[in-house]
Parts: sequence; C-alpha cells; structure tokens
Amino acid sequence: MSEQTQQRGTSSAARRVVVVGAGMAGVQTAVALRERGFTGTVTLIGAEPHQPYDRPPLSKAVLLGTAEGSAFDVDFEALGIELRLGCEVLGLRPADHELDTGAGPVPYDVLVLATGAEPITLPGAEGVPGVHLLRTLDDAERLRPVLAAQHDIVVVGAGWIGAEFATAAREAGCAVTVVEAADRPLAGALPAEVAAPMTRWYADAGAELRTGARVAGVEPGVVVLDDGTRLPAGAVVVGIGARPATGWLAGSGVALGPRGEVVADARLRTSVPDVYAVGDCASFPSARYGERLLVHHWDNALQGPRTVAANIVGDTPAEYDPVPYFWSEQFGRFVQYAGHHTSADRTVWRGDEYGPAWTVCWLRESRLVALLAVGRPRDLAQGRRLIEAGTAMDPELLADPARPLKAATA
Repeated sequence: MSEQTQQRGTSSAARRVVVVGAGMAGVQTAVALRERGFTGTVTLIGAEPHQPYDRPPLSKAVLLGTAEGSAFDVDFEALGIELRLGCEVLGLRPADHELDTGAGPVPYDVLVLATGAEPITLPGAEGVPGVHLLRTLDDAERLRPVLAAQHDIVVVGAGWIGAEFATAAREAGCAVTVVEAADRPLAGALPAEVAAPMTRWYADAGAELRTGARVAGVEPGVVVLDDGTRLPAGAVVVGIGARPATGWLAGSGVALGPRGEVVADARLRTSVPDVYAVGDCASFPSARYGERLLVHHWDNALQGPRTVAANIVGDTPAEYDPVPYFWSEQFGRFVQYAGHHTSADRTVWRGDEYGPAWTVCWLRESRLVALLAVGRPRDLAQGRRLIEAGTAMDPELLADPARPLKAATA
C-alpha cells in the first residue's frame, strides 16, 4: 500500500477514531489520543458490560477478595471518550470504513484493533461443571467462592497464570495440584536450566507439581491423566495459554500471522488502510531483536498505544521497538523479565539459583539482550536501561551478584 493511502484520515483532522477492545491497550490508546490533543470523536467499544478494568489484580487481589474490582482510574466523560460496553464486534468492512457490531454498524475514519487475547480451552472440558478459566472479572468472581470454600483444586498448566493462580489458591488454604504436560514449569517461556529451580517453588509452597502429565479427560470432580491417574478436583482451573482474539476479522482483508495475530508494521499499522493494531492481538517487527515479536504482557499494552496515538495525530511518524518487560508474583517471589533471549549466545548467572534472589543475564556478542530477575529489582531496572542502550558487558564482572549491573560494563 502507498504511504499516502495508509495515512488517509489519520491526520489531526480525522473526525472519528474507533477503538475495539476496552482493556489496557484500548483504554490507553483512547487516553493517549486526548493527551496528544486529538479533538475528534473517540469511541471505545468493549465486549464486557463492566467499566473498563485492569487484569493483573484479577489473579490475586480480586480473586482473594481483598479488592472488589480493578476499574481504570480514568474519567472517560471528562476526556470526551464515548464508551460502548457490552457490545460484541462481529466483523470489519474496510471498503466501507465500517465495523459490524451486535448493536449495528459503526463507521470510523481511523480504527484501532485492541481486542487482546482469549484463553485456550482444554479439549473435552467445555461444559463440565467446575471447570474455570481466569481471564475476565467474571471469571475471577466465579472463582472467589471456590477459593473461600478451600476446595481441592487442579490447575492445568504451569505457565505464568497457572503459577499465579496456584499461589493465590495456596494463600486461601486450598490443596493445589498443578498438572503440566512439559517436563518443567514455564517450558514455553524459559530455557530448561532457568525454569529448573522454579520447580522447587511449588513444593516449598505446599503445592504438588506433576510434570510430564497430560490430561486425558475431565469429569465432574475428577481430572483423569493419560496414565490413568484420577485427581480429585473440587475445581479445575485451565491456564494453558492464550491466542489473539482475532477470529472476528475473518474475511476482512486484515493480514494475520501464523499465531492468528494481526500483523502490524513498525508504526503499528495493519495491512488495511486507516487500521492500526496494538497489544496482545498484534505482532510487530523488532529492529532491536531482528524478528517479529508477539508480546502478551501488560507493559506492551501500556506502551504501544503511545505509538499508535502519535501516528494517528500525525505530528512525527513514530516507530515501536520496545524492550519487552513483564513481572509475576508467585510463591512469595517477585519475578521480572526484560528483553528477548532467544538470540543470545551466552548465559550468565548472578547469585545462587536455589537461593531467594538471583538473576539470569543473556548476552549476544557481549551485549545484554535479556534478563530474568528473581527478587532483584535493582538488577532489572539497571539491566533494562543497559539493554535499551546496547551496552557491551564484561561477563566476568556480570557474574558477581554483589556488583551492580551498571558497573559490569566492558
């Protein structure tokens, strides 16, 4: 497509920006537009009926009943942002510049896709009583009384969300068994040697972790493993991953990638004129890492909207190439990750991985490209800046946990 075609209607004179998705990415896009002085109409469409809310508290504060909700502290009315909640988006007709929704067609001049991701369900478990997902406020509210009743709980999946839910369930006094098909927790996210010490965290917290265990079926009150083991389950929580929520774009002409995500360019524009994509539903090319990234984390949904808003307002073209970042609180540990480690050629450990605090650093040609910090927030803060700067590191100095990261440069 030509630059001129793509930019049509995206100047500050654009009248109507419609944002699909009322999670972090959608809300931040709408807010960022106003912060940049956009004066046209901004409409935020959300499938859920609730006031837009933040998701991270769902796996702890909302789940444990220490918070009733996590609504964003945004005065949408004062900002002139129109909310259309409980509105399902059914399709997109780019030639007509219209969305099809359950409430009828919605015209736009510029459209932002921020529909996020949806949890992958466990085959054969749909409709079985006591089987839960944890993605929405309604999910958390359904699970709250389950934890309060201290049911025996089986968690399927030892990824980030599985570990966070298991943590909350143990805090609530539930007996917890976590079933993971891979040979270790976080198998899809971290190398084996990094995930290995995390295996102990489950036992330390009084949760049972069964690795190399596949679910053959779910019956009311029981999870059946493929070796015939029957695990009693007052409730089953499925946390086996998420996929971009893009099924509604079928036939629209918006290019999707191999993981079902919207393929965005460096300015977060899609293959269709006047349509942007941001957050969990979109991948983007990273010049920093030399590959296309699909990042399902909160910080991406916070940062990307600033690039989208800048490009819609059109002052100066902005490109998106962040250092990905996320955190997780599990089993009494604060885990933080920055960067992208798959292209690294060297791994350096800082501290005893079986102790309470340690860091793993990944280098490529002596430059820091990623790090995982457990209970070492200063390492994370300094390391993130070093990754952004592309600073060369001295591996020998880096391995000394007593030395600040910023003092381990080459």
